[in-house]
Amino acid sequence: MLSRKGYSQELAKKARRENFPVASRLLPRRHRDHLMAVYGFARSVDDVGDEEPPGDRLRLLDEFEADLARLYDGETPRLRPVRALAPTVRECAIPAEPFHRLIEANRRDQSVTRYETFDDLLGYCALSANPVGRLVLHVFGEVSDARLALSDRVCSALQIIEHCQDVREDYRRGRVYLPEKDLRRAGCPDGHLAATATSPPLRAAVAVQAARAAKLLGEGEAIVATLAGFARTAVAGYVAGGHATLAALAAARYDVLGRAVRPRRLRLLAAWARVLMTTRSSDPALQRLPSA
Repeated sequence: MLSRKGYSQELAKKARRENFPVASRLLPRRHRDHLMAVYGFARSVDDVGDEEPPGDRLRLLDEFEADLARLYDGETPRLRPVRALAPTVRECAIPAEPFHRLIEANRRDQSVTRYETFDDLLGYCALSANPVGRLVLHVFGEVSDARLALSDRVCSALQIIEHCQDVREDYRRGRVYLPEKDLRRAGCPDGHLAATATSPPLRAAVAVQAARAAKLLGEGEAIVATLAGFARTAVAGYVAGGHATLAALAAARYDVLGRAVRPRRLRLLAAWARVLMTTRSSDPALQRLPSA
């Protein structure tokens, strides 16, 4: 078992591999700590659903669920990622539901390995990705119905972008997150997913998902204009990570099997600056949104 220091170091290493700045040093320490606590829970639950022996995964996810119940009942959690959440849940008044939805997403991964349509995939994103954005808004005390709706678009986009990057890794785990309908339309059977080179049909199928993610990201980007201060900086970073990764996928011509497609730091920073400088809301009411 890792020490507390070892756990923090391992978590920071994983965060650096994400497409976006999880807890930028531009933010105050209290915000970074809360964001890393949220990320630590989400990452740990994902690791259980992906990395543990298949026969143990549902049991371990049940343990996370039970430990969340302890936390919200005022008891001391047993698992380190849940214990680390205690100050964040208390200080930011975070409800339990988003955490439970993240666990449910990983339960679904154990039985649902393919999605027929893009709408089906969005239903999965509502469990696996959208709760994270909602947790971030709670961390900054910036929750409102309108912001939650915009955040969901951003987070679904980020999840779909990640699926585009991880086609090979997901397939090796027995999962396909590219909608079956789109794979058939592109003429892309499973053999293309198992290949060492990205075929033109697979590139076409990935490009379709990237275009859909770009549309969602563009729709959700208006959330940045409704925020100020450190919340605006953080959320702009997440949006910028999506834009930078989409640009990297396009530059690679959607070759997701022959290389690891990741955004370069300079591209991310440039996108971050652009989002901060140019994002404007088309709805003046959004700029006056109260926190819930």
